[in-house]
Amino acid sequence: MTEADSPAPSDLKTAGFTPFLYLSDQPLFHVCRNVPIADALAQASDLLFLAKSLIVDAAYSQDSDRHAWAAHYLTTMSKAVIDDVVKVLTRRPVQMRKEAAPSKNT
Repeated sequence: MTEADSPAPSDLKTAGFTPFLYLSDQPLFHVCRNVPIADALAQASDLLFLAKSLIVDAAYSQDSDRHAWAAHYLTTMSKAVIDDVVKVLTRRPVQMRKEAAPSKNT
């Protein structure tokens, strides 16, 4: 696949391969497949903004760890979304069958 054959960044979508929040060595959730990566990254940004706000609250709150746990889950979800987008952006192009098949002339 040549650079000209590569999809436009606006056409790229999440792969849906990234699990997160493990319980008993089993992922409870996965990133959804086929979400436009721009939308996925915008959502991750929103989650990280909320997590940052909760972390600031947790730093000043001595009576509870609920802010810290909420921030933990938000950052876990954000990381999974970003990791899934990275998988899409760094994957190797799939070879066409003609390119992958051995030549009969050799």
